[in-house]
Amino acid sequence: MAIYTFKFYALLIVSCCIICLETNAQTNFNTNGSSNTAVPIAVPFLTISPDARSGAMGDAGVAISPDANAIYWNAAKLQFLQDNSSFNLSYSPWLRRLVSDINLAYLSYAKKLDDRNSIGFSVRYFNLGKIDLIDENLVSQGTYRPNEYSIDGSFSRKFGEELSLGLTFRYIYSGLYRSFSSNSPEANSAHAVATDISLFNNHNTEQFGKDATIGFGVNISNIGTKINYSVQGPQLFLPANLRIGFANTLFLDNINKITLAIDLNKLLVPTPPIRDSTNKVVRGRDDDRSVVSGIFGSFSDAPGGFKEELQEVNYSTGLEYWYDNKFALRAGYFYENPNKGNRSYVTLGLGLVTKNLNIDFSYLAASQDKSPLANTLRFSIGYSFGSTGEP
Repeated sequence: MAIYTFKFYALLIVSCCIICLETNAQTNFNTNGSSNTAVPIAVPFLTISPDARSGAMGDAGVAISPDANAIYWNAAKLQFLQDNSSFNLSYSPWLRRLVSDINLAYLSYAKKLDDRNSIGFSVRYFNLGKIDLIDENLVSQGTYRPNEYSIDGSFSRKFGEELSLGLTFRYIYSGLYRSFSSNSPEANSAHAVATDISLFNNHNTEQFGKDATIGFGVNISNIGTKINYSVQGPQLFLPANLRIGFANTLFLDNINKITLAIDLNKLLVPTPPIRDSTNKVVRGRDDDRSVVSGIFGSFSDAPGGFKEELQEVNYSTGLEYWYDNKFALRAGYFYENPNKGNRSYVTLGLGLVTKNLNIDFSYLAASQDKSPLANTLRFSIGYSFGSTGEP
């Protein structure tokens, strides 16, 4: 029977949402950077903001102006793209304060079919690095690269001039486990399917005597099957999620504009109840239930009542300034209650557009002692094909 390095054991626990690696604060973290106080979910990599633009705006993105990354944030926005088609490639070294070779890559493509319909495709790949394997005699048994990925297909349709709806289908693969012998049937990869339902409204108006737009977006994501890593193992909830956001863009003049964005975000999965020594639920609701029951019950199942439900909402605020649609400065703030994940950080970034090419960069500033996300960088590069002529 093979004996695995400490790093391999840590990555096995990731499948149950926890990386068992320790910082100076002696706290365990999920792969999305939240602490072990967060509501437990499977495949938390699906909740990581993949692109540098929203990553620089405090992870706000459901209602800001669309680009190819709208497939992740709000597929309904695809119909409001200003280009006939565009693609974007994003890359981020991830949790580098814990493990040196984890990274997240995201590739997206969007195309307008006509003045009412758009489609999009994306691939998200989460690489957990290389694991060295040894047997009981300390003889090398090769290496293993745990990884997870998702493949998305999206459709967006416009209704009237201001409203659009979106639908995304997603295939999810989680290869954190692998069987190394017939005696370890529990070590298997896992698969799941999910869907997103989204809405976007973009209203043109005037504010302070100047042109402005107000965007409103809703995205209910990762509604899908439970996931498990063995036939006898537990059925884990996907990170079903509700994101609601507003974005207000004010055109100061012909070359200057500024956008303020706010997103509210809540997981639609059961909150673990409080149990006694016999495993009987004494406060809250039993979390062993169906996906539908988990989604609707997620608003009223916290053991601490409504006060605890409010703690499960995290907040993203972002500010974006554009000069002549060629240069952008961005900043943001993300907050998550200490009892529900304890992520809190400031983000900064910039963007540059040259002809049809755009380049974005973001930097995450957090406490070096408390957050594994401190100094996280994201890079994005995109290319657009043909303007639609719409303002």
